[in-house]
Amino acid sequence: MNPTSAPTLPGTASAVPPSGSELLTFTLGHEYYGVDILKVQEIRGYDTVTRIPGSPEFIKGVINLRGAIVPVIDLRIKFNLSSVAYNEFTVMIILNIARRIVGIVVDSVSDVTQLSSEQIRPTPEFGSALDTSYITGLGALEDRMLILIDIEKLMSSTDMALIDTQSQSLQ
Repeated sequence: MNPTSAPTLPGTASAVPPSGSELLTFTLGHEYYGVDILKVQEIRGYDTVTRIPGSPEFIKGVINLRGAIVPVIDLRIKFNLSSVAYNEFTVMIILNIARRIVGIVVDSVSDVTQLSSEQIRPTPEFGSALDTSYITGLGALEDRMLILIDIEKLMSSTDMALIDTQSQSLQ
């Protein structure tokens, strides 16, 4: 295997980020998550969103971002975590995925980090009880675990359908 290519973990359809790639880390509750920094367009404080009637609970609504209407997803609700409390640390991460802009609400942004291949562990198998197809692995960082998210796969999942899979394949 080429040392710069991403290893594919057993039981996962996608590869983890290549060793040395940068991840934006953020928190949801007491857990840390990481997404590819190249998908991040900007980070901003949580702002009021316009709720769209009939949308799933995890879709908070939309914002007007410099003339673009951007859907906003609350990942705490999407991941069925404890109740959501918005405060001064609540952040909206604006992502650019497959030429589509999407906002995700997280509890806080931690930092930008790099993981070596030795720090990345495979996603545990949960069978059909839990959909972990968007989790590419677990990163070991000092005293904490970092859940690595394939944000494109999450946003294109059937219940979200925010990213068209055809536009993904054009990338």
